[in-house]
Amino acid sequence: MKLLNTTLKNSVLQDMEHILNQNREALLQANQKDLDTFDRDDQALYDRLVVDQKKIDQMIQAVREVRLQEDPVNKEISTRELDNGLKIINKTAPFGTIMIIYESRPDVTIEAAVLAFKANNKILLKGGKEAYHSNKALVKFWHQALAKNDLPSDFIQFMEMDRTQTQAFLKNPGQQLDLIVPRGGERLINFVKEHAKCAVLVSGRGNNFLFVHKEADWQKSLEVILNAKTHKISACNALDKILIDTRIENYEGKLNELRQILVDNEVSILVDEKVKKTLKNEEVISDESIWKEEFLAMKCVIGAVDNLDAAIQKINKNSGGHSATIMTQNNSVAQTFMENVDCAAVYQNASTRFTDGGQMGVGAELAISTDKLHHRGPLGLKQLVTNKYYVFGNGQIRM
Repeated sequence: MKLLNTTLKNSVLQDMEHILNQNREALLQANQKDLDTFDRDDQALYDRLVVDQKKIDQMIQAVREVRLQEDPVNKEISTRELDNGLKIINKTAPFGTIMIIYESRPDVTIEAAVLAFKANNKILLKGGKEAYHSNKALVKFWHQALAKNDLPSDFIQFMEMDRTQTQAFLKNPGQQLDLIVPRGGERLINFVKEHAKCAVLVSGRGNNFLFVHKEADWQKSLEVILNAKTHKISACNALDKILIDTRIENYEGKLNELRQILVDNEVSILVDEKVKKTLKNEEVISDESIWKEEFLAMKCVIGAVDNLDAAIQKINKNSGGHSATIMTQNNSVAQTFMENVDCAAVYQNASTRFTDGGQMGVGAELAISTDKLHHRGPLGLKQLVTNKYYVFGNGQIRM
């Protein structure tokens, strides 16, 4: 891809802000077509699909924030001059062509495209069929913004393919692909990993854990649990599993208080065998695989562990590698937890709901990466570049 100057890229983004604002009603009408044909049984997916005036404001804000960020391309990472006279400069460079495959959320069509474009990448958008009309309208707006600046529409492409066609494309792409980002559930990620012929950067499942240590502030713990579980059940940073330290003061009383607060907030509960001894009326888990499941629902599992090491082991065995929290007033214990839990984001005394590009100061995000290469956590503008070495010589040869 030819490198575009920052002024031209920002002009496209500024035009996109205006186009989104001027075409609110058209976008709402397109989204309503999607909502009218959607099966409400999957509440989490439905919540992700909805576009309203607030969501449009957020889309415009996402574009604006990226426009105002520093251009991440062609930035010097390091420079050195060797004894033989070679000068070597390492600079940031675009990936090239990125494909993102995602379900339901029309706002991804904005965030993925704005980030990829500002980082001088071409992006192929493969949204779910449930958001077809919404995504189609948004890509049309993108093409209008590109055209206003005399740029071709192929910078941002809408892939209208079913599952079979997507599989065939991944196996034998009709154009160069440099990176694929599957953003969705386990089935989607496995599908892409199985068929892709280029690098895949996984935005993995949530299935986030919270451990209440024996030295936790109990009232803060209840507040954090309630926020992480109920604030937005459709988010990948929502809480699913709660581990309680059996050594905590008034262990049984606290379990009953936690149960009551969750029930009062319409959260269904599953418990392990240890907790069942106290919460006798709650359903015990029947299959250990439930510990690995992301719920995206008003549902959680409460388990008991006897110490910090047991909590860490349980989390590392079962979590999606996304986010995990420890509630404790002991900073040394928290440090051990945070260093040893294998997640993209680890917390002390805070809700997992903060694992989000905007909340973490990254701005708009392409996804939350649970991979360890090339970046882990929110994929913002600065993370959508790779690097390139520029080597300047004067006829040097290697001896």
